[in-house]
Amino acid sequence: MKTEIAVLGIDLGKNSCSLAGLDGTGAVIKRWRMRPETVVTFTKELPPCVIAMEACCGAHHLARLLAAQGHDVRLMSPEYVRPYVKAQKNDDRDAEAIAEAATRPTMRFVSMKTEEQLDMQTLHRARDRLVGERTALINQLRAILLERGVTVPQGRSKLERSLIEMFDGDEAEPPATLTPRLRALIADMRAEWRELDRRITAFEDEFVARTREDEAARRLISIPGIGVMNATALIAAIGNGETFSRGRDLAAWLGLVPRQITTGGRPRLVGISKRGNKYLRKLLIHGARAALPSLLTSSTPLGGWLRGLTARVHKNAVVVALANKLARIAWAVLRNGGTFDARSASGMA
Repeated sequence: MKTEIAVLGIDLGKNSCSLAGLDGTGAVIKRWRMRPETVVTFTKELPPCVIAMEACCGAHHLARLLAAQGHDVRLMSPEYVRPYVKAQKNDDRDAEAIAEAATRPTMRFVSMKTEEQLDMQTLHRARDRLVGERTALINQLRAILLERGVTVPQGRSKLERSLIEMFDGDEAEPPATLTPRLRALIADMRAEWRELDRRITAFEDEFVARTREDEAARRLISIPGIGVMNATALIAAIGNGETFSRGRDLAAWLGLVPRQITTGGRPRLVGISKRGNKYLRKLLIHGARAALPSLLTSSTPLGGWLRGLTARVHKNAVVVALANKLARIAWAVLRNGGTFDARSASGMA
């Protein structure tokens, strides 16, 4: 039976995996249920075939092990597999749908990530979690002060300066509305804030060191609006960009293109689609917003394009359009080599 399997679909689970084997005609000839650690042993006995999985947690690690056995491993986004689930949803039907979806000629597959890419992606997610914790802590500090009648202007640095004036130094004057217990609580929260700053800075220093060692990352930071954070996150997510045939495909994958609602042959474009990697999209938009003022005053082709765009649309739309442009330039830099040349019409040196 094993020799007849042409496509093997695997529905991954923490404690149990469902497998569905398809023959050359696409018919299901066998189903299995086994523990995740047994999958590698099981596939080792199979002749080389197509093995399909959803690109979920643990899929890239398992895919590298199966590819080393000589199998053709195909990873897919779960949203592209969902339409192939027939009738009631269960693990066996999911495995069958995964196997069937992998045989479609128009299916879009996810490139297998290396260990280095997964490490960098994990570091970015850990830092992002710490930034979220710091933001929540700052908001709570501001709310505690506001509850006692102390209003602080928005902004992390402004709050930090206000706290220094209130509590640090010989001339500090803590608000009379704050009880001794609340003052002790604020001191404890400020210590937690400093520790979060230290840990976030440690991650950022590591990203800087990785960028110095990575030739592709060094080329990416030649693009205005692409810094250490954007460069390392892009390489962790897309590698050398070979998954995308052109830059506009990367921009669409990041959700930086208009969402289309077309019916009866009448096209209608609304806000951006916001599909794909939300974290990467956020970094690119922040980078575009930071680079926009200097680019608007430059005499480069990119600066001229931005000035014309600014005269027609809202500034926020300009920022998103620039983020789209940066994503396409980043793809060209990764795929074609070289660095960004702002004076060139093509943007490549």
